Amino acid sequence: MICDNISVNSKGHLTFAGFDTVELAEKYGTPLYLMDENKIREHVRTYKNAMAEYLPEGSIPEFASKAFSCKQIYRIMAEEGIDIDTVSCGEIFTAVQADFPMEGCFFHGNNKTDADIRFAMENKVGFFVADNGEELLAINKIAGELGIKQNVLLRVTPGIDPHTHKKISTGSVESKFGVAIETGQAKELTEKLLRLENINLKGFHCHIGSQIFESEPFITASKIMLEFIADIKASFGFVSEILNLGGGFGVRYTEADPVINYAEKIREVADALNKLCGELNLTCPKIHMEPGRSLVADAGMTLYTVGSVKEIKGYKNYVSIDGGMADNPRYTLYESPYTVITASKADQKADFVATVAGRCCESGDLIQEDVALAKPDRGDILAVLTTGAYNYSMASNYNRIARPPVVMLKDGADYIAVKRETLADVCGLDI
Repeated sequence: MICDNISVNSKGHLTFAGFDTVELAEKYGTPLYLMDENKIREHVRTYKNAMAEYLPEGSIPEFASKAFSCKQIYRIMAEEGIDIDTVSCGEIFTAVQADFPMEGCFFHGNNKTDADIRFAMENKVGFFVADNGEELLAINKIAGELGIKQNVLLRVTPGIDPHTHKKISTGSVESKFGVAIETGQAKELTEKLLRLENINLKGFHCHIGSQIFESEPFITASKIMLEFIADIKASFGFVSEILNLGGGFGVRYTEADPVINYAEKIREVADALNKLCGELNLTCPKIHMEPGRSLVADAGMTLYTVGSVKEIKGYKNYVSIDGGMADNPRYTLYESPYTVITASKADQKADFVATVAGRCCESGDLIQEDVALAKPDRGDILAVLTTGAYNYSMASNYNRIARPPVVMLKDGADYIAVKRETLADVCGLDI
């Protein structure tokens, strides 16, 4: 199996975090999101401990909320003592409702409205990660109106292509995010920013992309960022307190993906950082990282009930399920690979090749194409692995389908973290 929290029991059923998935499907219904809380906490501690060991004091991970946002995940992050990054008022509000300590909240986004900025400040968000000059002027103005001085990191683009899918690559010069170093605009904006009286510049941020399995792209980005920080110090006397390297370490969606040791990758990046700071005569700033997918992806699994098995002789086979792009749009968007298992027959040979099709009225509503499964029957449970990131958070009510619940699994107990939507909920805002 691609993760150590998955197995097969004596009934031939797939197990997840020690639970029989078929029994969970019977208890809660399908579609059903499962989250292994122990696995989440394990990953958080790996990042936190490695960063504490190898990087300067005060270095810390921030959970990238966009991967999976609900009240309970913020409670877990607060208990584990790490920060969070948010990208909307909705994520900020959810964190506030969960009593997350907002001084550890970082607010991202390439188009924060004035209302967004005011809302974040009124809710005591600790840091803004500012994307552009217009935003900085708005932050300065609104902070002045509220009588505060707002902590800010400036997001810059280091011009790195980590060779991931173009839709999750964010560090190139032409990216919609941040201000480019290569063009000189990042330096120009920093000079202007340092003159804004209601902003307290704390450092710089970059993010080069997602699903990266090697440390080299982060090391290259670190070199560019530290050279930029050294140039800013020499030019304006500003010493950067924080360097945020963003997130992006990959996860295993299939057996073809490499196994990654996050602590070892952090050590490799740290060694390079320390060497570079010595060469540049810089005191190494506090390092922040923004893991999202690598904290929650393999802590998640989605269960579906099979509705039909359609064999088009001489062409292809379809297995239709009671979910689809409304609860997991990633294959439709990115052709993202997943491991799919017939949970009810996990001990049987996977020799039936089929496309797993969702229930939405769209030809493109597919979860995976041409995967090998133990041939299911109507009523069997199908499991899609590694769905803890960008599944619940990207779910919609397309076709007026109610979103599934999230059930957390921890230490032999299961509990509902997010309730299943009802049809009344779907119509709840209609007039």
